[in-house]
Amino acid sequence: MPESPPLPAIEVSRLVKTYAGVTAVNDISFTVARGEIIGFLGPNGAGKSTTMRILTGYLPATSGRVSICGHPVATETDEVKRRVGYMPENNPLPDDMRVSEYLYFRGRLKEVPRPMLGSRIDEVLELCDLKRVRHKIIGKLSKGFRQRVGIAESVLAEPPVIIMDEPTIGLDPHQILIVRDLIASLRGRMTVLISSHILPEIEMTCDRVLIINQGRIVAQGTPSELRREVLGQSAYEIEAAGALGALPFLLGAIDPGLSVASEEPADALGFRKIRLKTVNDDDVGEAILRACLSEGLRVRALSRAQPTLEDVFLAATRRSWDAVAGEPRGSRNP
Repeated sequence: MPESPPLPAIEVSRLVKTYAGVTAVNDISFTVARGEIIGFLGPNGAGKSTTMRILTGYLPATSGRVSICGHPVATETDEVKRRVGYMPENNPLPDDMRVSEYLYFRGRLKEVPRPMLGSRIDEVLELCDLKRVRHKIIGKLSKGFRQRVGIAESVLAEPPVIIMDEPTIGLDPHQILIVRDLIASLRGRMTVLISSHILPEIEMTCDRVLIINQGRIVAQGTPSELRREVLGQSAYEIEAAGALGALPFLLGAIDPGLSVASEEPADALGFRKIRLKTVNDDDVGEAILRACLSEGLRVRALSRAQPTLEDVFLAATRRSWDAVAGEPRGSRNP
């Protein structure tokens, strides 16, 4: 018999969470494959932290189904916690323990075998660049070091699923780079769900992105898929001089969806900055350059204006707000 496909690392189906009649998470569903790194984005109050707490078993859902590695969170909470490393936002740490003492204490609670624990602590101290502070009191550490202690604790028992809520908050650029490399090193070995407001870090680190707003998932996919879905077009900027009246015909011959979006007045040398748009995500920059040169146009610069994940995030959340604003009165959840 053929082997059945592995269960998803995280599976969420129609999850709802309400507080005193206010819906914080509103009927969301998604799955995360094993070994995948997922960015979880949303404005403050969108429902990210609530969803993460439900996934880890720290908060009960109002309705819906959530499972971690095939174990239902609602009925097998202990099994779920054995399989999840969780770093909450503003991670509470004991101020009176040394770093190595705390990791040893947490390792024993996480049932790491005693003979393996010492070497495993050394590994995570190295991984999180904490060796120089291993004997220091946690309460005397800077915010950046405390964040890294929380990350070290979350990966200590090598759980299959890691959930991190704003792990890079308070870190300087060097420390953010360390965390980025750390998370990337987990790809394929552990599943990572990470929320952050530092969108360039999410774009460089994550395989896929989920965007949540007002308790609903408003977009999900790879960064390139989200650019196509949410923004729907690519753009180029060209600086050229010559018989620019022929440019629209040249562009149409390259790609029927390629057109002039805007242009600026010519400068002292006769060059105009022209913005082009296309619904096709294929790279046609080289074809644009060849066509311009073949018609005798002088080209000073040509670049592809790639929308950032921040552009996608703002467009997706704005679109969801507009959709809710357009709903008939009384159609929303309380």
